[in-house]
Amino acid sequence: MASENAAVIVVMGVSGAGKSTIGRRLEKEMKYKYLDADDFHSESNKEKMRMGSPLTDEDRMPWLESLRDTIKAYLNNKMGLILGCSALKIQYREMLRSGDPSYKLGTYASAVSFILLDAPAEVLSVRISKRAAEGKHYMPASLLQSQLDLLKIDEAEGVLRVDATLRPQAIVTTILNMHQFQDCLQS
Repeated sequence: MASENAAVIVVMGVSGAGKSTIGRRLEKEMKYKYLDADDFHSESNKEKMRMGSPLTDEDRMPWLESLRDTIKAYLNNKMGLILGCSALKIQYREMLRSGDPSYKLGTYASAVSFILLDAPAEVLSVRISKRAAEGKHYMPASLLQSQLDLLKIDEAEGVLRVDATLRPQAIVTTILNMHQFQDCLQS
């Protein structure tokens, strides 16, 4: 759906944080399109993770470029997008922000906003193990620590944090009611 104030909301966090669940619910509430960044990974990246090997920056670069180009297309067409993406490092988030044609590197002011789904490692590990046992995802719980080690947030970025241990609808309601989030959508 085209809109004058199109925005991109990246629902971010490590594996098991609930990005897909929350992203799909936000899609229904906001009438924005939801895309899962995992669907943009190459088969070789998926296989590497399935085998328990963490991805390198080199592995991630084509994936991030594809996500950036998708963000750019949505913004150029004035369409809202919700993207479920780990976006663990500042450099990764900068790549995604650069999909906004008006973005200036390092300013963090962009039509691309980030919401971190934050949960303790123990909760995440249980979620990932359950998902893997059900055959619902290719990433094993053994890679969780490598993702947690990569996750770095600079407070200046304005990443909004939400408790990912809440029930999904409570998380969505929290996001939709966050004053800062409303500001992101107004800009």
